[in-house]
Amino acid sequence: MRTFIAIDTGGTFTDCVWVENGRIRLLKVFSTPQDPSEAIEAALKRISPPGELVLLHGSTVGTNALLQRRGARVAFVTTAGFEDSLEIGRQARPRLYDFFFDRVEPLVAADLRFGVDERTDTAGRILRAPSEAELSALREAIENAKPEAVAVSLLFSFVNPANERLVANALGTLRVDGEEIPLSLSHVILPEFREYERGSTVVMNAYLQPIMQRYLDNLDRGARSWGARKSSRRARIFVMQSNGGITAISAATREPVRTLLSGPAGGVVGALAMARRSGFDRIISFDMGGTSSDVALVDRELRTGSETDVGGLPVRVPMLDIHTVGAGGGSIARFDAGGALRVGPESAGADPGPICYGKGDEPTVTDANLLLGRLPADKFLGGEFELDMERAKAKIREWLRRNKSGMTLQNFCEGVIRVVHATMEKAIRVVSIERGYDPRDFTLVAFGGAGGMHACQLAEALGIPRVIVPALPGALSAFGILVSDVIKDHSRTVLWRSLRELPRTRLDTEFSKLERAAVREFHSEGWTGQIRHYRTVDVRYRGQGYELNVPFTRRLLDAFHDEHRRRYGYCHPEREVELVTVRLRSEVPAPAGASRRMVPAGEVASSKSTSSQVVFSGRGRSTIIYEREQLRPGKKLAGPAVVTEYSATTVIPPGMSFHLDNARNLIVETGE
Repeated sequence: MRTFIAIDTGGTFTDCVWVENGRIRLLKVFSTPQDPSEAIEAALKRISPPGELVLLHGSTVGTNALLQRRGARVAFVTTAGFEDSLEIGRQARPRLYDFFFDRVEPLVAADLRFGVDERTDTAGRILRAPSEAELSALREAIENAKPEAVAVSLLFSFVNPANERLVANALGTLRVDGEEIPLSLSHVILPEFREYERGSTVVMNAYLQPIMQRYLDNLDRGARSWGARKSSRRARIFVMQSNGGITAISAATREPVRTLLSGPAGGVVGALAMARRSGFDRIISFDMGGTSSDVALVDRELRTGSETDVGGLPVRVPMLDIHTVGAGGGSIARFDAGGALRVGPESAGADPGPICYGKGDEPTVTDANLLLGRLPADKFLGGEFELDMERAKAKIREWLRRNKSGMTLQNFCEGVIRVVHATMEKAIRVVSIERGYDPRDFTLVAFGGAGGMHACQLAEALGIPRVIVPALPGALSAFGILVSDVIKDHSRTVLWRSLRELPRTRLDTEFSKLERAAVREFHSEGWTGQIRHYRTVDVRYRGQGYELNVPFTRRLLDAFHDEHRRRYGYCHPEREVELVTVRLRSEVPAPAGASRRMVPAGEVASSKSTSSQVVFSGRGRSTIIYEREQLRPGKKLAGPAVVTEYSATTVIPPGMSFHLDNARNLIVETGE
């Protein structure tokens, strides 16, 4: 007997989802930012699952370490003459007209960058190999620098990694103060061209490796110890990746850069899984938690991007295209130097939290929702935790007087909501309109503890005709982790130029190599089941500097022209095409696959509906407050309304209709 538990560690809450007696169950506990494993252990004590424990974990440890610059001291080894490539970067200015913009500092200081006198040409020929004396001197220099991790990225190692392997052999048993130093190699982590992005990605992996290794080792020991106390039950841990699939803990420890968007990726997987149950597969997912909001567009199937930016630094590993903004329930409101109202990106988090939680002193989005009547004080977490409305009123009035704002309490709270809506609306435009998609063709899937409170008004502003609030919305990221497949991504730059016909034989050969590597990895980690392979290729017109990824089919070139027209508004079928990088996505069905067929059930006991005054468009409206368990599938109701449940609250403005469907998803028609 095995119990699969998916755990998503967020900034305010740690969400746990598991299957018990054929039902999907949910538990939320407050996060412990100082040590996320403490919240996980507390949750396991409350759940007390039977049988073998299989923990599927979405972690923010790597993301937080990168954003807060708390990673390891890294030594960077590259081809001599290119030591400063991390600092030079690309000539791209994030803010073109800001003369006072400070660029993001590289993760490796100048005195920790080391050059190797070697050279491989573009065809993979070794022009110069490093000598034993040079490698010995390099090892000694790195030992004296006392790094905590080493990243190696030599020019053209993606074509021929021979020189990089020589460096790895020389440094492979490197120890500093008795500790073995982990080594990240570019031909293993990212065998692709563009030396700056490849170097940045490998450095980021090394930067995160020691902290992720300590965290995952502690979590693994804690889970095994907990399992041993439960009649010698086994406990195993798997980790969510940014590409929307899980992997073994050993792989996550070895390549932590692939887990940077671990939790948000689970949310996108869960949103698509639940939307499909209601018959929709063109969605915009909207995950609003305590600290941030994550949005992503899915056009019928999950697609990953090959490059993104995290903390101002490029990362070239497959990630779901998720855009994050600092707008969550705990986002702090303030007045700037010019007197304008700002909200976020700073957050009150779990400690001290919003004012209404009992310890915070600064107004947040959650406090504004509470005082506007959108968040019933006695329904939070199913009534387990009552929000302190009087404390919120008193503290915010005092804060307004102290800031000499002249605003009334209601005007201030409405202003907070308008400002945070503007931030989130802009984020949705980034993943839709700016990518060539019309948001009116999609359905907005809202989840996270605060997503349902804001989704309907966002949809109305963007012309989105429909909102889905899935079952268990406050823990949908954890549910997505529970139903995620095991995924391995492999790639290799080939750069075949001046093509007018598709070289199918050469492509088949390259993909076969990647498939064999994927199969070896699945078998080494003990995965069983049918392996599905998906082939894609990065393609561009000759002379272009950026590529588009298209599926590898017989009409690949036609598909590229069509995608170029959709994305940029034009195409040139007569121009020569370059095939740049081949990519393989390999999947094994989810270990907890049975959960895909189960419909999550709510956790709130049924009771009679009540009514309350809720502020909409500047005035209070008598609004019915439903508990989600009361709603009968198929029965249509009209707003204004507030729907409460254990994990979230949904606000439906006047003029909109809503109903619960057979999948227990809440469907809101915005009237567009």
